[in-house]
Formats: sequence, C-alpha cells, structure tokens
Amino acid sequence: MCTSIYEIALDGTHVLGRTMDWHNLGAGPVFVPRAYQWQSIFDDQTYENKYAILGSGGAHDNEIDISDGINEKGLTVQKLTFTNGAQFAAEPDPGKISIAPFELPLYLLGHFSSVADIEAHIHQIQMMSGEHAKHAYGHPELHFVAMDPTGRIVAIETSTQPLRIIENPLGVLTNAYNFERQLKQLDQYMTFTDDFVERKVPLNTARVTTGNFSGKKVPSGSYTPGSRFIRAAYYKERIDRSADENEAIVSLWHLLNSVSVPKMLDYQQNYSVYRAATSPETLSYYYEPYNRLGVRKLQLTDEMMTTWTEPHFFDKDDRLAISVIR
Repeated sequence: MCTSIYEIALDGTHVLGRTMDWHNLGAGPVFVPRAYQWQSIFDDQTYENKYAILGSGGAHDNEIDISDGINEKGLTVQKLTFTNGAQFAAEPDPGKISIAPFELPLYLLGHFSSVADIEAHIHQIQMMSGEHAKHAYGHPELHFVAMDPTGRIVAIETSTQPLRIIENPLGVLTNAYNFERQLKQLDQYMTFTDDFVERKVPLNTARVTTGNFSGKKVPSGSYTPGSRFIRAAYYKERIDRSADENEAIVSLWHLLNSVSVPKMLDYQQNYSVYRAATSPETLSYYYEPYNRLGVRKLQLTDEMMTTWTEPHFFDKDDRLAISVIR
C-alpha cells in the first residue's frame, strides 16, 4: 500500500508527503551523515555516500534501510510497495551497481543531487531479485518517487528493465501497476489541461486540470490502490492553494487524511503506520506515527551536516500527544 502526494505553495515552496502503509511501525526518523559507508545485502559491496540524509528508516545489517527522506541538496526519494509489477535482475551485470530493491533510496539520496542527476546515472543501477544474494531478502516489490527543488517530480518504475523514469506532474502515486492506465482512469473524474494531455506541463505547474468537475464521477471511499490514487488526485486538484510551507503541510495532511488507512487488523494486515513529508526549500522532514496525532518537524542543519559523523536514530514517539485545556 502507501500513497504519495505532492503540492506547490503560492510562494514556490514544494512539499512531498506520503503515507507508509505497513503491518507494524519499523521506520523512524533518522539522520545519515556525509561519507557514510554501508554494505549492500546483495553482495557485501561497500558504498560511501556523498550527501547527508534526513528521513525515516531503520538499521538493517551493515546499512540503514531508508523508506523516504531528503538529502542536503534537497533531493527527496520515497519507496512504495508495488503490486505484481516489479521486474528485477537475477544475474548481476559486472558493469553496473547491483543492489537490493529496498536499498535504492539510500543509494540515490547518498549519491545524487537532483532528479536530473538520477536520470543521468539510472542506467548504471541494477536492482536484484535476490536469487544469488549473499544474504536472503526475499522479493520486495517496490517502485519509487523522486522530487527536487526545481519542482521536477518523477516516478521511478520497476515494471521494466532497465529502470524507467516517468514525469509525474500530477504528483500522485500509489501501489497499483501501470501508471499510464491509472492516469487514463482519471478521465472519468476530472478534465486535464491540454498541456497535461500532450505531456508538455511546465515545471512548477500546481494544477493540471481545468478546474471543471461538472458531470464527472465522484471518488469512492475504499482503500484499494486504485481508489486511493483517484481520491488523492481528485482532492489535490480541488483543494485551496497554500500560501507557504506551513500552510502546505496543513493542506497536505488533510489530503493524506483522505487516503490514510486505519488499523483494522481483523480485515487487513496493513495500516498507515506513519505519515511524512519533506520540503527542499528548508531541508525539513515532517513525521507523524499512527498513535501520536501530532506532527514532528526535523531539519537538516549546517551543524548536523558538518559535525555529526555517525547515524542518529531519533525517538519514534508513537504516543498520543494532546494539549489539555484547563
């Protein structure tokens, strides 16, 4: 599961948010320093990151499993589960970087400064299915979102090899297979601009529909990947534009409310164990675990980047936070 939503405020601030839908809260806020060295679980190959990272993740063997985060250049990457579509390589190509699928956010955030930088090097990266891995990790089906301070946002799709980058000015992604088919289904709910239809949307275009929803269908309330995709896109195109980062986070959280999955373990295993967002303008990371009902903000500061030399795991603080009025 998982839903990713992107917004642009009137002052030009970009925010990219997501729900993390899983069966337990594993990932928590984490700082990864510059020059961090880690070993891929696939072949024990050692990599050294260039950039500091702030996001959510957890310790995993000789590395940190990053679920989503932002680096010091303002590049944001998220991973989302992917339903029956991922294709990974079984045999490593000696001329490529061969890593486990879940390691891609750590590699991208640690090595690249922008979406264009990723695009220039994506052909060098090979995600491995695990048959010949030195350490077993199963077959994690994933795809990814990347955004940077220019306003460019893309989906990194794993349904083909090599990895494919798809421009995503709509700014919504869920877990369903075939992104183009999902976009086509939206025709029943909204009317896209000519630029969107012709794939000519300029950077930092906040709305890609005409604003006319007359005669269109209204989204359902189910939590399937397709329904969440439609609902997120529908309300994103209708919600009031935010003035700045603070307003954008409030707006984004209300959009995430519409796709957050409550805990109902008698009926399904996964629920929205946390919600998070990033802003490249302030290098900020926002995090809210399921039980807290309150957003925490962390910021990648100069002091952290220049003096913190070891990874730091922050308290998840997954407890109800309320203010008592007396």
